[in-house]
Amino acid sequence: MRDMDLFDHVRQKRIEHEAPLAARMRPCTLDEFVGQEHIVGPGRLLRRAIQADQLSSVIFYGPPGTGKTTLAAVIANTTSSHFETLNAVLAGVADIRRVTAEAQERSALHGQRTILFVDEVHRWNKAQQDALLPWVENGTVILIGATTENPYFSVNRPLVSRSRLFQFRSLEGKDLRAIARHALEDPERGYGALQVEVHDDALDHLVDVANGDARGVLNALELAVETTPPDDEGVILVDMAVAEESIQRRAVLYDKDGDYHYDTISAFIKSLRGSDPDAALYWLAKMVYAGEDPRFLFRRMLIFAGEDVGLADPNAMRVVVACAEAFDRVGLPEGRFHLAEATLYLATAPKSNSALAFFDALSAVEREQEADVPRHLKDASRDSEGFGHGQGYLYPHAYRDHWVAQQYLPAALQGRTFYDPSDQGYEQAIRDQVARRREAQLAAMVESQPEVLTFAPGDRDHDRWLQRTVGNVGERLGRVRDRVLDNAELQRHHVVLDLNAGSGLLAWEVLRRAPEGGTWALARDRTAGEGLRQQAERLPALARPTILVGDMEELPELLELRGEGELRFDAAVGRNALGSLVDKATALRLVAGRLRPGGRLSLAETVVREAQRLYDLVDLSTLDPDLRRRLAEAEEAIYADPEDPLVNWTAEDLKSAVEAAGYRDVHLEEEVQEGEALVTASTLDRWFGPDPDAGRPSYASRLLRHLSAGELSEVEGLFRRQLAGQAVPWRSYQAYLTGQCPDK
Repeated sequence: MRDMDLFDHVRQKRIEHEAPLAARMRPCTLDEFVGQEHIVGPGRLLRRAIQADQLSSVIFYGPPGTGKTTLAAVIANTTSSHFETLNAVLAGVADIRRVTAEAQERSALHGQRTILFVDEVHRWNKAQQDALLPWVENGTVILIGATTENPYFSVNRPLVSRSRLFQFRSLEGKDLRAIARHALEDPERGYGALQVEVHDDALDHLVDVANGDARGVLNALELAVETTPPDDEGVILVDMAVAEESIQRRAVLYDKDGDYHYDTISAFIKSLRGSDPDAALYWLAKMVYAGEDPRFLFRRMLIFAGEDVGLADPNAMRVVVACAEAFDRVGLPEGRFHLAEATLYLATAPKSNSALAFFDALSAVEREQEADVPRHLKDASRDSEGFGHGQGYLYPHAYRDHWVAQQYLPAALQGRTFYDPSDQGYEQAIRDQVARRREAQLAAMVESQPEVLTFAPGDRDHDRWLQRTVGNVGERLGRVRDRVLDNAELQRHHVVLDLNAGSGLLAWEVLRRAPEGGTWALARDRTAGEGLRQQAERLPALARPTILVGDMEELPELLELRGEGELRFDAAVGRNALGSLVDKATALRLVAGRLRPGGRLSLAETVVREAQRLYDLVDLSTLDPDLRRRLAEAEEAIYADPEDPLVNWTAEDLKSAVEAAGYRDVHLEEEVQEGEALVTASTLDRWFGPDPDAGRPSYASRLLRHLSAGELSEVEGLFRRQLAGQAVPWRSYQAYLTGQCPDK
């Protein structure tokens, strides 16, 4: 048995040595993994889950050569769970039963979890996927599925609903160059032990033609190196000529019955509908290049001629039919002229979708109670004498212009209209005629709108908790929150920094909007930070926000202490994050340094100097005129203090600070918020009580700089008599600022 183990080991080593370059260069750790920053970049949920070995079931979806299987291999190398691999092309229900049975035994005997990686998971039929479902549901196995097909269409809905979906993108040029360079430098798995020289233009060609596919660029590089003999000095030179021989044809992502097929034909049809001949020709060329059946393209164009051009240009149908018939006679390659001609005609033709009226009529047939044919429209050839069928029918040819006003719809539908002629092309000429005849024919227009019902599946416990949390704010604060986060243009995978977390107004909603990313919440004091932590305890560990306690100036140090000094955010959001800072531009530059290139800044700041004036809330007519004047001056002086960073700025000043910090595309929106505020006894105590512990003087202390103690007492009594327990109109001034971190 030991000899057999040794033999197997040697054979495995030989296989690894002789494996293709793309297989040999497969990364083993997250640090080696290149690309897909939106999924496994610093701070992303998936990266945190892998590092913490707390992975739940996931499905990786994306084009070939983008790292789906590679990332699964990285997980296999880093997890303490047992890792099993199946290929859906080769494995069946028997394999699923074996894996799940072993997983149950492993869990019972050793307490070890099992991760099952299923490559090409979309290849399994419904029965095979259903066989796996209960074991994923009860946690016996943690599924990692990889697919090039849209899982919403190719994977069973129950399996999708129990997994997180991560979409992989085609790799960028810089990623492919980094992968190729690493292969050239690695002495064990790559060509670092050889003297290989690749010209920059040759590498650019390999990267460009590989079209985002890492496997494609490595295969081409391998072919170039392995088939090029070394020169007299032992150097293997890969120049442009060698590169062009190694990879001659761009790989186009296209499949005859998958996502790329449907997405590309969708882009083609939408370009035709949008009257963009250039885009339509591009998508047509992509499909022809990929080998799409021209008859399929003509069929879609025939549908388009009826659906989207219609009577705006009746010749469109004739042109497409003629081009299709010509193609059948000519074939490829010359038949591409007829494909192009039909495409250009449809793209430049006037558009009308009035033929969709048929489906309105069909819907009416499905919904309405079955209606009898009106008597005057019934067939009179059989029983006109007995039942009077056909009596009262007016023969249009007997009237002027061969038309006469009479009803042709069932009684229950009289007045209904389905056809709405457009004002485009030929149809414009008949629009007025149809309208005039309807006016003569219809006594009334009847419109009906079907009720729209929506349904959403139940939320998980932490989703319900988040829903309650973010909903537990006032209407005004809710509008501010939504506007800030809408302006941030958050995506589900974004890593977001809340610059002034406070009560968590923004942070909890960020968690809901970016569940596959990460949320960092900066609390200014320990009390606020502890409050956030206590609320976050209700969430699963990986779903909790990261709470940082300190001032904005301390942000780099706070991240360094957590070992996250290199972390960059996709967005920084904040409500009243800058108002009290002395040097706002410096703070904004610091935040810009923590954003990714192109990262967004979205702020809502209350412009305190425009705040509601308290003296406007009371009737001052009983006060001495001089006291009224000095009271107003005293309160206005609060908002005119040039040394107070809370009030010594305007919205335009804040915009200038954002621009000075280096942000581009800075946009300012100003809003006056009108509402009501309840003035309670505690509110009045706060206004007229002693200075708070926070250090800022109270309203009463400010007034004492201009009024005597007796005058202040008179003003306080007036306020308490008129305002205690009253709801008063309240005005605030809000500034919304957005900016984008420049590309570095």
